[in-house]
Amino acid sequence: MAANEIHPESRTLSDWLLRLEQLHPRTIDMGLERVSKVWAELGVAPTFPIITVGGTNGKGSTCIMLESILSHSGYRVGCYTSPHLLRYNERVRIGRREASDSELCDAFQAVESARIRSGLSLTYFEFGTLAVMQLFVQAAVDVAILEVGLGGRLDAVNIFDADCAVLTSVDFDHMDYLGETREMIGFEKAGILRKGNAAICSEPDMPAAVRLHAETIGAELSHIGEHFGYSTDANGWSYWGSGVKRHSLPYPALRGAHQLRNASACLAALDAMRDRLPITMGDIRHGLLDVAWPGRFQVLPGRPVTILDVAHNPGAASVLAECLDSMGRFHKTYAVFAMLRDKDITAVARAVAPKVDVWLVAGIKAPRGASADEVVHALEAAGVIPGDTRAEGEAQEQDRAARSETIRCFPSPTEAYTYACEQAGINDRICVFGSFHTVAEALQSHKTVVRS
Repeated sequence: MAANEIHPESRTLSDWLLRLEQLHPRTIDMGLERVSKVWAELGVAPTFPIITVGGTNGKGSTCIMLESILSHSGYRVGCYTSPHLLRYNERVRIGRREASDSELCDAFQAVESARIRSGLSLTYFEFGTLAVMQLFVQAAVDVAILEVGLGGRLDAVNIFDADCAVLTSVDFDHMDYLGETREMIGFEKAGILRKGNAAICSEPDMPAAVRLHAETIGAELSHIGEHFGYSTDANGWSYWGSGVKRHSLPYPALRGAHQLRNASACLAALDAMRDRLPITMGDIRHGLLDVAWPGRFQVLPGRPVTILDVAHNPGAASVLAECLDSMGRFHKTYAVFAMLRDKDITAVARAVAPKVDVWLVAGIKAPRGASADEVVHALEAAGVIPGDTRAEGEAQEQDRAARSETIRCFPSPTEAYTYACEQAGINDRICVFGSFHTVAEALQSHKTVVRS
């Protein structure tokens, strides 16, 4: 042990997380060989059913609804989602309770011992994924719900065989790893499907690669609009599936019409698992009403209206724009906007631009964070704000005036959010979006203000 190394038994959760960040030379290292070998070295195996949820958008909401419904059915549910907003503990829940620091530290130590015996290194996400399953096995959960981190086929979660795989959507994100076309991305995400097991796809425009892969391996594919679906009426909404109809269902507590698609995927998955995980209509109703998912079109209490949304790709940004449009009229909308530089900042901004009056652009102080200047250049490329002009005299002054009215730059989302709260009136609204980092800083700032 190095002189400055902390003894494993003395490590706090913060110590462990710092260590996880430094173990592997690459933040993302797609592949299952290393993580599979360390898992085998751990020597534990799940005996409970596993529901794996992948997709570009909607994964987390689908996981949370599944967790809520199954919990109301009396099952002890293990739920793994990522990333977190304020605390790593948010990623791991057993019986709807976040794992404690001590539980996580013990699980990390078990994985570390297995990793050392195997002589391999793991990424932050790989290490955490093994620790989560270690905890679920130790807690003897009745069912595990696992959210895929990136893609599917080569994601660490995919070392565990899904009894039911849910594919929520296929859109453009992480193209450096998943490919430049929806067909390529769809193939990678379809990698979580398993032979003979249920595969639920709630992407209406399902890439042909998903169906082909399901047929090739012999997965039992159910596609929205073809094998299951939903409709709305005055009394709520209705779901239909294979030999099943459920009427007058309450809308999920999560905001946005798109959540009905996610809820339908949940019900299709639960229908497929009914022999092992039977539920009742009462469980579904209570589960839909008792679901909360911070940072997903989350509306904070008070005035002006403040919306937090982690939308960070074009598909999610389009949904955000639709949700903003459905809220009615506001005098002015302030956008607190910051993103990671490896995302399509221009397309995200273009999707939300018609709903924004003032852009409060911030930099993110993280390894992949875009600076405020980089975000401004993306806004210019999108035609959202006027670019630097070569005009002279009065025309140049007019452009500068227009630019100063529509955009301001800040070193961090916290400072941008603080400014928004100072400037916005009770008839205005604030929308914080662009990344988990952006929302987390605003949420932390809001909590601090409320406490004080």
